[in-house]
Amino acid sequence: MDAELRGFVSCAWGHGGEPVGGSQLVVPDGCVDVIWRPGGIEVVGPDTGAWVSGIAAGSSLFGIRARPGMAGLLLGVPAGEVRDQRVDAADLWGARARVLAEAIDERPEMAPVLLADFARRRLAEWAPDPVVTAAVAALDDPRPPSVAGLADRVGVSERQLRRRIGDAVGYGPRTLVSVLRFQRAVRGAGTRPLADLAQDCGYADQAHLTREFRRLSGTTPKRFPGQASS
Repeated sequence: MDAELRGFVSCAWGHGGEPVGGSQLVVPDGCVDVIWRPGGIEVVGPDTGAWVSGIAAGSSLFGIRARPGMAGLLLGVPAGEVRDQRVDAADLWGARARVLAEAIDERPEMAPVLLADFARRRLAEWAPDPVVTAAVAALDDPRPPSVAGLADRVGVSERQLRRRIGDAVGYGPRTLVSVLRFQRAVRGAGTRPLADLAQDCGYADQAHLTREFRRLSGTTPKRFPGQASS
């Protein structure tokens, strides 16, 4: 991802016409994706649970992913409105989505470039909420502050903080803490014993880590892709 988008977009990704179809487990990460498939573009809202995405044999799909708190870059509506949903982008952007989909349909190999160009144009129309940016950074910590402490730190009321995080992320601070902690554990899976992983990521103990993995991914740390050691 180029420097202009790096603070807003975590990655651009794609699958290009593999001869065998398959599926992929999608788990909560606090992000929002815009995905092109032949014939249209969909927006995948912030997830609170796992689901399986199917990929047909020979099909292509490409996406761009906004970082936690940056959903507005790709949405134009509060993120909570598309929580746990997959929405036709035309319902959010109208003609702009149809034009983009047609452009990618004509030249699928240009999908990453065209999706990134769309995000850059949005930067001229939208700016991140600095309160949310600070809040996400503070909550992505093994020992996150309380909501009251965080509200005091960023200079807003608790009620306003919850609302602004909900609009920008798609869910409130408590859920965000769980999702960010889970993602830290996912990144560390397979690198050290589960008890150490739990402590390093901010879980109460190994049992807490396992419960959260089951809740957010439907499986255990040992069975999750990138298995943690026992």
